[in-house]
Amino acid sequence: MSLRLGEIAEALGAHLYGDAQLGIDRLAPLETAGPDALSFLSNPRYQQQLAASKAACVIVAPAMAELAKARGACIVADDPYACFARATQLWKRHIGPARVGGIHPSAVVSPDAVVHPSAAIGPLCVIERGAEVGADTVLRSRVTLGEDCHIGARCIVHSGVVIGADGFGFAQERGAWTKIEQLGAVRIGDDVEIGANTCIDRGALDDTVIEDGVKLDNLVQIGHNVHVGRHSAMAGCVGVAGSAKIGARCTFGGGAIVLGHLSVADDVHVSAATVVTHSIHRPGHYTGMFPIDDNARWEKNAATLKQLHRLRERIKALESRLQDNTPERP
Repeated sequence: MSLRLGEIAEALGAHLYGDAQLGIDRLAPLETAGPDALSFLSNPRYQQQLAASKAACVIVAPAMAELAKARGACIVADDPYACFARATQLWKRHIGPARVGGIHPSAVVSPDAVVHPSAAIGPLCVIERGAEVGADTVLRSRVTLGEDCHIGARCIVHSGVVIGADGFGFAQERGAWTKIEQLGAVRIGDDVEIGANTCIDRGALDDTVIEDGVKLDNLVQIGHNVHVGRHSAMAGCVGVAGSAKIGARCTFGGGAIVLGHLSVADDVHVSAATVVTHSIHRPGHYTGMFPIDDNARWEKNAATLKQLHRLRERIKALESRLQDNTPERP
């Protein structure tokens, strides 16, 4: 199915330079796009690819408009990446299969659960008693929604997600572990997307909360009583331990870890593989990785790191001696 460039630009609310009647058959990256494709350029570092691209039209920022016009049609938008994201949604609506609400015959839904008529419940899903699924929410295959847990409207929950399993709560007693019953639930807001095989544990006493607009990648672990603020996003294999509080609009790179009972302020961005070991009270970009290196060199550096505290104390002692020996100024 083809869309005309003029239709696309109008739907995206962006300005078109070029033939509005030109047909677009597909979306593609710059390097593989052909004369039937729409592409985008969001990073100026790839402007050489723009000049060489055979795309019928490219979405670009105003700073790249003249270069884009020199090679052919272009759509100019303040944020080309976000504009291209909206283009994928437009394409999905026009050529993707229509989503049909309803419950798949193989799903198991408690009679005490509430599923909105417009929600789509996929094959082999389990929705336990007291659970709620909001309007236009999609549960892909094999999603488990635990007892009394709530998912808001327009959410997408991918295959294998488990929402509302017991949190990891045990008390040690005479060398053995005594289970702490997890009496809370999980509350998920609107417009949340949760990647495949992610787990969100129910709260021990209060609920685990995922606010509106949060995006979780595959294999993310959210511990009990965690609170994730609006529009935060976590890449694959992020782990957030129990009772941590994450602010709004935060991002976490793949494999990042947040220890339990910590607080992270709004607008904090944590690099991949970073372990957050203390609360972060100010917005900013934080990194805690030890860089990869040749193994022998890494071992030497690691050995040196173990001596840093002793070296620090020696330096402080030397500085103190130097200060004591400094003659007074007249």
